[in-house]
Amino acid sequence: MKMKPTEFKVDNMEQFQDMVTSKDINISKAIVNAIIGNLKTRKKFIHMLSIKCMDENTTFDITLERSHFADTLKENLKYFEAGEWYEECSKINKAIGVLNKPKT
Repeated sequence: MKMKPTEFKVDNMEQFQDMVTSKDINISKAIVNAIIGNLKTRKKFIHMLSIKCMDENTTFDITLERSHFADTLKENLKYFEAGEWYEECSKINKAIGVLNKPKT
């Protein structure tokens, strides 16, 4: 099931950088949901999220190459584990299994 990318509204890019630096769980959730929603896609690049910068009246689109899905899920899994969101952890692990399954 393909999902519409999450949009983050920030005053400026520095505010978004602060979110990234502080490992804001909402960014991880948006990335994980975008990957899980696009597991069966054949597209090479997937639109993960959009950053709407109000001061600059600009929108930045963040994409991820499909070949990096599994590694990105593994990277984000640790934040879900730290938050003890085990149902989401289970979904992430299943998605990693699907992505690492040998192609026939």
